Amino acid sequence: MTTFTFPKNFLWGTATAAHQVEGNNINTESWVLEHLPETVYAEPSGDACDHYHRYPEDIALLASLGFNAYRFSLDWARIEPEEGEFSYAELEHYRRMLATCHENGIQPVVTFHHFTTPRWLMPYGGWVDEGTPDRFARYCEKAVNHLGDLIGVACTVNEPNIPVLLSKILPFKMQDTPFWQNAAQAFGVSPERLGLFQFAGTPEARNVILAAHKKALNVIKAGPGDFPVGLTMALVDVQAAEGGEEKAAEYQYEMNDIFLEQLEGDDFIGVQTYSRMLVGPDGIIHPGDDIEKNQMGEEYYPEALGGTIRHAAKVTGLPVIVTENGFSSEDDTRRLEYFQRALRSVTETLQEGIDVRGYFAWSAFDNFEWVAGYTPKFGIVAVDRATQKRTPKPSAYWLGKMAKENRYQY
Repeated sequence: MTTFTFPKNFLWGTATAAHQVEGNNINTESWVLEHLPETVYAEPSGDACDHYHRYPEDIALLASLGFNAYRFSLDWARIEPEEGEFSYAELEHYRRMLATCHENGIQPVVTFHHFTTPRWLMPYGGWVDEGTPDRFARYCEKAVNHLGDLIGVACTVNEPNIPVLLSKILPFKMQDTPFWQNAAQAFGVSPERLGLFQFAGTPEARNVILAAHKKALNVIKAGPGDFPVGLTMALVDVQAAEGGEEKAAEYQYEMNDIFLEQLEGDDFIGVQTYSRMLVGPDGIIHPGDDIEKNQMGEEYYPEALGGTIRHAAKVTGLPVIVTENGFSSEDDTRRLEYFQRALRSVTETLQEGIDVRGYFAWSAFDNFEWVAGYTPKFGIVAVDRATQKRTPKPSAYWLGKMAKENRYQY
């Protein structure tokens, strides 16, 4: 048996996003989208996991399992429910969350924007409007001034490349659906000016999002506290099938490198990986019916994490934090094996000399998975939808043991 000891102060955590767990985030554009006629959302988020009220016991549960870190997001729409109107009460809520983390020996990793946007931003054009970076930076400055002394690590925006990734893998264009037309009408903009973060895949939107990241990076670093700041990326392990080398390189650049190459000044890169993408000469080769997949249709391939860590470190030259990694399934034995194999790949990258500083499992709880609703089960803690009762799964205890011991035996 081989024992690998992780670096001192390695972050062992789980992750959530405000809209996916808090419940009743009614001021977000996502709440509007969930309730549109002909919506692409399977169901509304509703109460979610009621984490907004249950965070004290939830954080205590994560600490009792053995984790020393917790990644969660602030909800911009709670903090700034109308343009220029900031809620002291909501800032205090998040301050209490941060304090609760510290009381439980948990390092708080805070994401300032995890997909959702205040609904008041959308009539401007959302993430295609050139004024959005300044508005976002203003919110970040307000938040860090109130919270910065308690933050352990900060992520500015979550997965700015997700629109490009979705454009490659979805079998249709979201902009061609009745949902898109209805959303544009709901926010009072033309379909061309509908800048939904998760679907804003144009070069113009990319520039707006990266500008927002840069401005946020600067104001967060200038605020109180002394902690690393970066962003997170949705990275699939792009692999070339026979004859697909040129196409794979093209996809790698469009989905990943065009973002990764622009992170000078960041303190780390957040790697978020679930599977690989096999690319042939004609494009993506989707996994066949004989291939095991997660509930999102992605191939069961835990070793993808090692590939994306290597690539992100090579392109950026930055330390890596695995800010999301996991497997959606009703069968926790498959999730457990996924974690075991993925973490084995993390140990290999560390042995190669790559500076990996933490691992966060997605997700802490079975939560609201955006357009897929509550069907996909990514959580290491089950949540009874009727009672909100939490039940840790075997994968939670295994990961917690790893966190307590800071070592992996295989």
